[in-house]
Amino acid sequence: MRVFTDYEAERFLSKHLPVAKNQLVQNVSQIKINLPFVLKIISKDALHKSEIHGVRIIQHQSEVEENFQDLLRIAKEKKLRLDGILVQEYSKGIETIIGIKNDEVFGHVLLFGLGGIYTEVLEDIAIRKCPITYGDAGEMVDELRARKIFYGFRGEKVNLQFLKRILVKASEIPGRYKQVQELDINPFMLVEHSGKVVDARMVVS
Repeated sequence: MRVFTDYEAERFLSKHLPVAKNQLVQNVSQIKINLPFVLKIISKDALHKSEIHGVRIIQHQSEVEENFQDLLRIAKEKKLRLDGILVQEYSKGIETIIGIKNDEVFGHVLLFGLGGIYTEVLEDIAIRKCPITYGDAGEMVDELRARKIFYGFRGEKVNLQFLKRILVKASEIPGRYKQVQELDINPFMLVEHSGKVVDARMVVS
């Protein structure tokens, strides 16, 4: 099994789904993305970056150098094999999770639900066998306890047709790449008219 870093996973996914603009850099002078942005440690030794404080949201230019150097310091202290620091455009919206698992009984299945750091606590997900139809995608949304969020909540609305299209496209990935054993997109950030992959992890055989 090979585990992709989120940079590798997002490069792969960019052929199929919209991905937040990013670049992998070795030093501050290489950064081309406009503020605000997110800095992330990229290493196969640190796939759960938040646990080692390996993710920083940068709002102002004065914060860049200090946080960049701090991430390098963490990587050195923890003896991580560092690929670089990922600079990613900052995204806000509704955090969802889109996942693929290769189940021993059913084969590849698609998971969808509310994402972010509370995914495991809320356990609000719907599952279907891949590939799915647009009708399946609509049913997955409607099965969630939090479905009202997707139909307009406190002034926030999402483009349901766009979301269904994304779920269908994601469900088609293992049909083309049977070696995909696991794929976790968390979050896929939804905004009013669109959305994008913000963080991803992938395991291939």
